[in-house]
Amino acid sequence: MQGGRLRAYDDGQLFALYQGGKAEAFDEIYARYWERLYHYAFHNLQSKDLAFEIVHEIFVSFWTRRETLQVETSLSGYLFAAVRYQIIKHIQGSKQQAAYLKDYLSFVPVEGNATEEGIHLRELEKAIEDSLQQLPARCQEIFRLSRREHKSIREIALQLNISHRTVENQLTHALKHLRMSLGNMSLAVAVILAAS
Repeated sequence: MQGGRLRAYDDGQLFALYQGGKAEAFDEIYARYWERLYHYAFHNLQSKDLAFEIVHEIFVSFWTRRETLQVETSLSGYLFAAVRYQIIKHIQGSKQQAAYLKDYLSFVPVEGNATEEGIHLRELEKAIEDSLQQLPARCQEIFRLSRREHKSIREIALQLNISHRTVENQLTHALKHLRMSLGNMSLAVAVILAAS
């Protein structure tokens, strides 16, 4: 079996096959590095979904750029550097958002605000739930297991008897759907979903 044979290949050999468009080589690189990259991202961000999304997007980009991608260092060095870059981008963006939020909150009156915030929160939770209802039943189930029950990708795959890749794809689909359907509320969604 080709996949088993490729496990014996070193990164340089795999990279050459991957650039030639061999999906099996990409699958082996994915299997070899996904979990390590995910743990690295999660360690720095302390968010399962954000770590998952960053690593997933890096592998999507890695595959689509296979014909033109130049790796100056090792494959491992390139992939970890790509994750590190996305982490830095996220942290910089978060600091900027935090600064905007701090400025905004300095103008918000304190009295009576708790009730108003509670109403907005309930409205947002309803919008999230309505958006989730538009997804296929299996996609909803996977999303709820991840967000509400805080199960890992591996735990969800075992519970539902499906592949890790299927879980990852369904979570990515759900997150993109929420982002698109909720539009400008997406930042608030991320905050609420992370705390759910």
